[in-house]
Amino acid sequence: MNKPEILAPAGNRLSFLAALAAGADAVYCGLKHLSARMEADNFSLSELTGLTGLAHSRNTKVYIAVNAMLKPDEPDKAGRLLDRLGRQVRPDAVIFSDPGLVDIARQVGLESELHLSTLGNFHSTAGLEYLKKLGVTRVVLPRELNIDEIRQIAAGSSMGLEVFVHGALCYSVSGRCYWSSFLGGKSGLRGRCVQPCRRVYSYKGSKGTYFSCQDLGLDILAKTLLNIPEVSAWKIEGRKKGPHYVFYTTRAYQILRDSPDDPKARKEAVTLLQLALGRRFTHYNFLPQRPFTPIDPKREPASGNYLGKTKGAAKNVFINPWISLLPGDLLRTGYEGDSGHKLVKIRKTVPAKGQFNLPPGCRQGLPVFLIDRQEKQLLEMMKNLETQIPGSDSGILKSSFSYQAPKALKSGPKATLLEVFRYPPKIKKTIGIQLSLDPIIRAKLGLFRSNWYFLPPVIWPAAETKWSEFIYSLQKKGAVNFVLGSQWQAGLFDHQKKLNLWAGPFCNVANQAHLKILKDMGFKGAVLSPELSGQDFMNLGKSACIPVGIVIQGLWPVCVSRIFAEEAKPIATFESPKKEIFWTAKHDENYYTFPNWEINLTGHEDELRKSGFSLFLHLKEPLPRKMELKQRPGLWNWEQGLL
Repeated sequence: MNKPEILAPAGNRLSFLAALAAGADAVYCGLKHLSARMEADNFSLSELTGLTGLAHSRNTKVYIAVNAMLKPDEPDKAGRLLDRLGRQVRPDAVIFSDPGLVDIARQVGLESELHLSTLGNFHSTAGLEYLKKLGVTRVVLPRELNIDEIRQIAAGSSMGLEVFVHGALCYSVSGRCYWSSFLGGKSGLRGRCVQPCRRVYSYKGSKGTYFSCQDLGLDILAKTLLNIPEVSAWKIEGRKKGPHYVFYTTRAYQILRDSPDDPKARKEAVTLLQLALGRRFTHYNFLPQRPFTPIDPKREPASGNYLGKTKGAAKNVFINPWISLLPGDLLRTGYEGDSGHKLVKIRKTVPAKGQFNLPPGCRQGLPVFLIDRQEKQLLEMMKNLETQIPGSDSGILKSSFSYQAPKALKSGPKATLLEVFRYPPKIKKTIGIQLSLDPIIRAKLGLFRSNWYFLPPVIWPAAETKWSEFIYSLQKKGAVNFVLGSQWQAGLFDHQKKLNLWAGPFCNVANQAHLKILKDMGFKGAVLSPELSGQDFMNLGKSACIPVGIVIQGLWPVCVSRIFAEEAKPIATFESPKKEIFWTAKHDENYYTFPNWEINLTGHEDELRKSGFSLFLHLKEPLPRKMELKQRPGLWNWEQGLL
């Protein structure tokens, strides 16, 4: 059997040491900049240098996540970070999501391996050859895949695959969530998600957590991955979790990997997972014959062990926990981002069902969760490891790296305003069409040579062959203009024919380095990420090495998912606590959740044209019955900026 790495998360120093104490084969963590988990404590370069030295002395690998989407002014910053990281920390791998980081890493001369993050939107086998040419050695697969789909990708792969076995689940497909950014500029692609999916929404008069997922936990099912040699790592999610969680989950999956056929060992591992203080976990889609929708609208959305609700009056709020609380335990009252949310540390033992008085500011009626626990034995192990961290005499290294950007276009093609339809209307002019395997839509795709055809943001492995055949049939009929939902979908095309391939807005293109990679892959243009600020759009439009486009108007999904709450049926309308209206519709295999207000940048069209933009998309998404759009400016991050 294959023996994959047990890859443990570390969001702070203690969690890193807990991973080592548990015997992790590798640890992944982020820096204080350009990480997709900016809410974790993360690490400075100097701190990480000593911890990496300790890990290497114990034959444990260290992977550093530099997996944020880079804004137009950040290639220099990313390059200096990689330069210092490679010379000072010497990690075994860098995990990236923005393809532009590959070109930056080349210029820096980074010697670490490059691993594509799950945020990098790789969902099937089509793009494997492109990844190989870029020098990527490992791909982190999305959590939504089942075991058969993992096998399908593995069969066509010549690189390592990393599979999530435990941890939090997002409702949205990784790299396909714009909800937090849409509501306030805090982008999940830049590690600043405020988790609007965890909130309570109203649906047909009932309130519930319709977008909040239970955790993933493969436990004994992980055994089936041992027969897939391309699976080189079992990944545990949790860079915002404490050392208790890291230690117990790491030990549990180590046992499940090393003793897959031992009933006693399996029982021990399952017990350890129950002690890890995560949410209730499920196997999700892992078994294709028994898929599980991990959404229960009536379940508490926060992580940790639920202890009960706060009681008492305004000045005397308390809780009667159903289990004993120990010194060092960390409690959370309420939900992150909500009024009354606090973190409370336990100073002395509280017996089960005893009364624990909460500090001032806590409100009555809030749920309370035990989110971290540090037993004496674990603390002693971590303290012992801390004494072994090697010193560093290198000082603080500096870098003068400056990214060598590709030459900007002197002039782009003639500007085109393109209306993009979900259902093709009966009009005889050039339009954009959202492609679908639906035979009714496929029958209305005329004007093949002049129309533009848009691929979905995600094509799952089971449908990949059908999509490949469909695209080939369009090419044979003369279609040449295609806008891709992921740059890796380029592998679906017959490149012997003349093509006008564009990277679409779901490709999250936001910097010159990414545009350079797309140009090298044969793309003729790119629609920039709708998340960017007005100044970012202007700067990138002027400096782009290939023609660029923008979503100038229309309904943009706040997220794309593979699942939907069984208690609701699309098209379903939801209302947020702030009276915002969203609705969810299904197209092919994916669920799209839209707000009831449009992006509308038409007032800036002239200045965008002057900045070099040549493709303007107006997305014509059909509205649900009786739905009326709310009149809002629709500027997204144009003025407020992208954090």
